[in-house]
Amino acid sequence: MTDIEEALDRFVAAFNSNDLEVVMQHFADDAEYLPGDGSRHVGLRAIRREFEPQFGGAYGAMTFDEHDRMIDQSARKAVIRWTCRHEIRARRSGRRLLGLVTRLGAVILPRFGWEGLDVFHFDDRGKITGKYTYSNYVLPRISTKLG
Repeated sequence: MTDIEEALDRFVAAFNSNDLEVVMQHFADDAEYLPGDGSRHVGLRAIRREFEPQFGGAYGAMTFDEHDRMIDQSARKAVIRWTCRHEIRARRSGRRLLGLVTRLGAVILPRFGWEGLDVFHFDDRGKITGKYTYSNYVLPRISTKLG
């Protein structure tokens, strides 16, 4: 049985280094991802398609700072509370910016952040079978203090 904390450490590191290939290696073939916008993405192809704009720089350079972590090893579940930081001017590509908040940020707030949490479910190999993103607002509370 794989240690959930170690699997989560590797996943977060890959996410923050903007390495989509390594991030995708952490998901089980039939994993599901609910990004918090009402959509549901099942399977590696669908999850990759949802992540591609983000990892391609469409929302600026993004990093996630972890604030709290709770792990239930026996249930194979974990929760991370984080701040997502966007640096619009540090974009990694010329890809068009997506989303009203990101486009507004490019003009007014070149660095900003917002808060949320992810709930993870893992299989016995340490692969993510579910990633569920939550926030308690329709539009993120954007703040230069969080950037």
